[in-house]
Amino acid sequence: MTLETGYAFVNGLKIYYEIHGSGEIPLILIHGGGSTIQTSFGKILPFFAEQMKVIAVELQAHGHSGDRDSEETFEQDADDVAALLKHLKIEKANFMGFSNGGSTTLQIGIRHPDVVHKLIAISAIFKREGMFPGFFDMMQSASLENMPQPLQESYLKVAPDPNRLKIMHDKDRDRMINFKDWPESNLKAINAPTLIINADRDAVINEHALEISRIIPNAELMILPGIHGSFIGEICTAVEGSRMPEFVAGMLLEWLAK
Repeated sequence: MTLETGYAFVNGLKIYYEIHGSGEIPLILIHGGGSTIQTSFGKILPFFAEQMKVIAVELQAHGHSGDRDSEETFEQDADDVAALLKHLKIEKANFMGFSNGGSTTLQIGIRHPDVVHKLIAISAIFKREGMFPGFFDMMQSASLENMPQPLQESYLKVAPDPNRLKIMHDKDRDRMINFKDWPESNLKAINAPTLIINADRDAVINEHALEISRIIPNAELMILPGIHGSFIGEICTAVEGSRMPEFVAGMLLEWLAK
């Protein structure tokens, strides 16, 4: 059950958040590109909320949140999430991000270490070569018409404005087209316990996930069966009737508690 929903004005942005469950150190959920809280985490969030406080956020131009006259970057998203926590008077939190949200989670560890207890980065990248071959060529020709229909429909349910949908799509596309590799030194500066997770048939290649886990000093690696997001029940890849989200939530709750 959702305990609270709200908006905060941070860094010139009206940002939407939800609070579920209760507990001392909250888990911050950061969705993937083109997504909402529900499309990325609707299947797995309830299992976390049974045992801890969960704060789920929708980033710039996504879902219920507003937009501003600036490009969207992983660095800015990280700053926005950190500012939201300051607004909510949260001094320390765990973070879990999926896909683009996974890369944003790494940036939180880089840019805002003081607020981090533990990090879980799912299907994250820090270099262009981390994506499957041809991904960035595909991004060059990406259009709203090619955006997965479940993501379009979910966006329009919470923000029924086709023009805003196109702006969100284009900003996410351009973020990837313009993505530049991060220095390894950035990852080496992450001191928090970090769990890197990838699917065995992910859009992010497993060798890249392994590389990230070896660069971050206090990182561990988990490879799970499935495709991009299927094991958390992401709307485009979820397997009907699968208990994987419950299984994965149980493992992650155990990791967060240790």
